[in-house]
Amino acid sequence: MRSFGRKLSNKGSTGNLMKQIQKAMQAAEEMQGELAAESVEGSAGGEMVRVTATGAGQLTDIVIAPEVVDPDDVEMLQDLVLAAVRDATEKATAMREERMKGLTGGMPMPPGLF
Repeated sequence: MRSFGRKLSNKGSTGNLMKQIQKAMQAAEEMQGELAAESVEGSAGGEMVRVTATGAGQLTDIVIAPEVVDPDDVEMLQDLVLAAVRDATEKATAMREERMKGLTGGMPMPPGLF
C-alpha cells in the first residue's frame, strides 16, 4: 500500500538527540573527573580501621590503629579491614549514583554506560 501523504523528515530531531547525547557524555566525563578528586571514608571497629576511597571507587589509604593489631587474632583484623573497605566502596557507589541522578534526571541508565 502506498502512502500519498507528505513524508516527514526527522533529521532535525535526530541531530538534536545526538547533541544531547554528546552533551551528556561530556558531562559524565567531567563528573568522573570530579569523583576521582573527591574522597569518602569507611570505617570499622569504632574507627579502629579506616579506609579512604575516591568517589570513583579507587582505594587511596588504609589506617589501622596499633591497638587493634593482635598477632594472636589476625582474623579479627582481616574482618575489620574487609568491613572498612566495603563501607568505603558502598559510600563511593552511593556518591556516584547520587551524582548520576542529577546528570540523567533520575532516569536509570544501563550499568557501565557512564
